[in-house]
This record gives sequence, structure tokens and C-alpha cells, in this order.
Amino acid sequence: MENEILSKENQSEVKSGTSAFLFLVGKIKKKWLLFLFVGLIFGLLGIFYASKQEPTYESRLTFALDEGEESGLSGALGLAAQFGINIGGSKSVFNNDNIVEIMLSRRVLESVLLSVDTFNNKPYTLIEYYLDHSSLRDNKSDKNPYKSVHFLPEQNRASFSYRQDSILYCMYNLFHNKFVSAQRKDKKLSIYELKVVSFDERFTKIFTDKLESQTSMFYTDVCSKKAKNTLDILEERVASMKNNISTSISNRAAIQDANINPAFVSAQAPLQKQQANIQVYGAAYAELFKNLEMARFQYLKGMPFMQIIDAADYPMQKNKVSKLKMGLFFSFLAMFILAFMLGVFTYKKMMA
Repeated sequence: MENEILSKENQSEVKSGTSAFLFLVGKIKKKWLLFLFVGLIFGLLGIFYASKQEPTYESRLTFALDEGEESGLSGALGLAAQFGINIGGSKSVFNNDNIVEIMLSRRVLESVLLSVDTFNNKPYTLIEYYLDHSSLRDNKSDKNPYKSVHFLPEQNRASFSYRQDSILYCMYNLFHNKFVSAQRKDKKLSIYELKVVSFDERFTKIFTDKLESQTSMFYTDVCSKKAKNTLDILEERVASMKNNISTSISNRAAIQDANINPAFVSAQAPLQKQQANIQVYGAAYAELFKNLEMARFQYLKGMPFMQIIDAADYPMQKNKVSKLKMGLFFSFLAMFILAFMLGVFTYKKMMA
């Protein structure tokens, strides 16, 4: 008995839902002129909105990354180790997809934004040019933070005010999240793609080129820093050892000139000491010089290299909102909202 009651209730709910839907369809048919009018008005608004949108320019730069070889050395490097020099080492952790994170990092993007280039025969920092030619400074209100803050080419980064740092951070987030993208095109290949979008074609190219250059310099510096430190230490040691040899040779010559009677055994002692120093320093110098040349080779061998495949050349890809698509989108969206509101009103009326 209870099941029969429930089934009748379900049937009545289905019928009421079906009737509500049919009633709504009837309402829409009766008000087709209203839907047509609303769709037309909002379609024209969509076309007007699309016509006011400025086009954007998109650059694409692809490059191949050669990460270099590991900096391990074969052979005897005992003498270098005695001087606290470790020529061998493991591969840097900055490899593979980490180059993408470096390219999109705050440090690199901010350095690009603060870099200087010439626009209309006038030097600008890239962030200053973007603020001047974007809509961020259109609001002339005194409360507009972008209006009174400037980033001049000659200003040092360390002298920035808190407001300048805040705006620079906002610009970093804007470019990081909206205007700049980087990816590895194929996980099996070391080929990467960089895309930059902005309102100005020349600005887009300059920003892309500077971003690639800054990334390359920073990536190379990080990956080769340990080998470079080793090379610097070895160069200092070689120069110091060479100076010791020269000093010992000069001292030996001075002792020989001052020794009037070389027949005495005691007179030969200082001369023998300098000769021994020359031999020791000479052997050490030869070994250090050999290690220095090996370190130079490993430094060059382990240095990463970014080879541009397709540069961000003119003309850039021009992206503009389609008037037809935007008009149709606005029109269908407005008619959908109208149908939804009419459905809610009809449902409330039937439930009352």
C-alpha cells in the first residue's frame, strides 16, 4: 500500500515537472519577440565591446638547452686537494624543467622589468614603459598608486621605496600569471618554448629577448659557479707559486753575488736552501698548472648552453577579439539568463 502511494506521488512530481517545462516552453514561444529584442541588444553590446578591445601581440621563442657534462675529472689531483681545491663534483641540480621555473622566477622577471631600452628615442625601464602605455595610469585620481610612482633608468634597485617594491611585485605577478608562459614542448627533448603577450609589438619582442638573455646568464652562473670558484682558486695558487719561484731565483742570484769566497762550506748553505726552494716550488707549480688547465677544460665543458632555434622576430602574432563571436556570446548569454529568470518566476508561480 505504501509503495502505491509513493509511486503516485512520484508520478505527480514528474507530471508537475513536465507541465512546468512545457509551460515554460510555451511562455518562451509567446515572448519570442522579447528574447529576440534582448538577444539583439546584447549582441550589439558584445560587438561594441569587442571593437573597443585593443589587439595583443604574442611572441614565440624556442630554444634548445645543452646542460653540459658533469664536472668530474679523472687523474691524480692530490696536490690540488691539499690546497683545499675540489675539482671533481656532481652535476648541478638546476637542470631539466628547472629552467622553466628560473625563467618565470621573481628574480629574473623583475630584472627584466627593470632593464632599460629605448622607445621613441627615449630610455625607459620596461616597467615604466608598460605603466605609461597601459590603462593602469588612466585613472587620474590621487589615490591611484601607479600615477605618482615611477621607475627611472638611473635609479638603483636598492633605493626603491616600499610602494615601488609593492608595484614591482604586482607587475611580476601580472606578467607571471597572465603575460608570460614557458614550457618544455616534449619531455623526451630538451627543447623549450617561451611565449610573451602584450599590447605593443616592439615591447613584446624586447621583453622576450631580454627574458631569454637574463635566464641564460643566471642559469649559466648557477650551473658553473662551483667550477668557476675552483678555477679562480687555482689561478691564485698558480700565480702565488710562480711568484715564489721568481723570488727564490732572485734570492739565489743575490747570494751568489754577495758570496766573495765560495770555498767556505757555510757560505754554500743559503745557496743550497734557495736551490731546494726552487726545485720544490717548480714541482708544485708544474702540478698546479696542469690542474689549472684541466679545471679550465672542465669549466668550459660543463657550462650549459642555450641555443635559440626560432627567435621572436617580426611580425608577431596579432590576437584580436572577434566581433562576431563576442556578439553571439553576449546574445546567447543574455537569452539564457532571461530564460532562467522566467523559469524561476514560473516555478514560484506554480508552487504558490
